[in-house]
Amino acid sequence: MPTVTIQPSGKTIDAETGSRLLDALLAAGEKIVSKCGGESKCGECHVFVQEGRKSLSKMQRVENETLDTVVGVGSKSRLACQSLLGTENVTVELLGFGS
Repeated sequence: MPTVTIQPSGKTIDAETGSRLLDALLAAGEKIVSKCGGESKCGECHVFVQEGRKSLSKMQRVENETLDTVVGVGSKSRLACQSLLGTENVTVELLGFGS
C-alpha cells in the first residue's frame, strides 16, 4: 500500500495500489479540481510528481495530449485523474494555479 505525500501541505495518506492519484488527494481533503470528471479533458488536476513517478501508471496518449494544452507543464507533470498508483510511495506537489 503506497503512501502519498502531498506538498505544500505535508499531508500523507495511505492509498490502495491501482487507485487513482486524484482519489487519494480528494480522500486527504485536498481541494483539487477535476471539471471533466476524471476523463483527461480539462487539465485542472495537473500536479507535479516529485518522487515515485516510476511507480505510477504509464502516461497514455490522451493524458499527454491534454498536458500539451496546460500552462506550466514540466517533466514531472501528470494529471492526477490519469495516474494510477503502484506499490511505491509517491510525493506530489499541488499547484497554486488552476480552479
